[in-house]
Amino acid sequence: MAAAAVVPAALAGWLLWQALGADGGDGGDGRGAAAPSVSAPVSPSGEPSPEGEKSPAEPSGKPSSGTESSRKPASGPLAGKTVVVDPGHNPGNRNHTAEINRQVDVGTHRKECDTTGTSTDDGYAEAEFTLDVAHRLRDLLEERGATVTLTQDGDRPFGPCVDERARIGNEAKADAVVSVHADGSTAAGHRGFHVILPAAVHGGGADTRPIVADSRRLGERIAGKLVQRTGSAPSNYIGGGTGLDVRDDLGGLNLSTVPKVFVECGNMRDAQDAALLKDAGWRQKAALGMADGITLHLRG
Repeated sequence: MAAAAVVPAALAGWLLWQALGADGGDGGDGRGAAAPSVSAPVSPSGEPSPEGEKSPAEPSGKPSSGTESSRKPASGPLAGKTVVVDPGHNPGNRNHTAEINRQVDVGTHRKECDTTGTSTDDGYAEAEFTLDVAHRLRDLLEERGATVTLTQDGDRPFGPCVDERARIGNEAKADAVVSVHADGSTAAGHRGFHVILPAAVHGGGADTRPIVADSRRLGERIAGKLVQRTGSAPSNYIGGGTGLDVRDDLGGLNLSTVPKVFVECGNMRDAQDAALLKDAGWRQKAALGMADGITLHLRG
């Protein structure tokens, strides 16, 4: 596994502040400094924080793959909360290009139902990556008591389309929705994760204004916990060093009526990021970072 990436100093402090449960603040100034070594989080009162620390150390084994209908939420810090996990794309999309190229209404415009996603240079598909991380994330959230729904579990030939993905979260009345992805920038040296937040969109069938602030808080907490759990740096090519990117063109965000973010876990076309994304141990750490961020956000 590649060594931990360098995190801009001001950003590292901000993300650590977010990871410890504080509100507000902006990202870094672009000057490099080593990523901090972080001990167990503490609450603003100085007491040890329970969020995210009850799960066992990061296992490298394959996550379980049961269906939602057969899984019972346990007691825990997320008891009574509903989370929808959206594994980006679908391994079968590549065999159904006509279907996924069909245009669907995303509120303010129309766009394709879905895409095939990207892959590493040696063929590890984004859709395979997202499903693996989604299973890991689901297992962690369920251990903490949440009721978890996946938008797809490799159990359909293609899709779902982006409008249906949004509808699944809306109909579940989810407390949070996280869409798992990886990026595919081909520019040399582009690496790092970023979290996509919904812009304030109002038009057609889309109105994200009620969820913008809550989605941002969710995204900030996930970004902070990803740094803490994985040691990876935020994107060096999107978000200006903050690890956050606001977009108004994604149907899965535009049509959401519940707090939702996309997590681009790294750049599959960069050799250093690809080595991490293909490593089961790193994928578990990424799932832990997301679970910790969701837990911190939902516990307030």
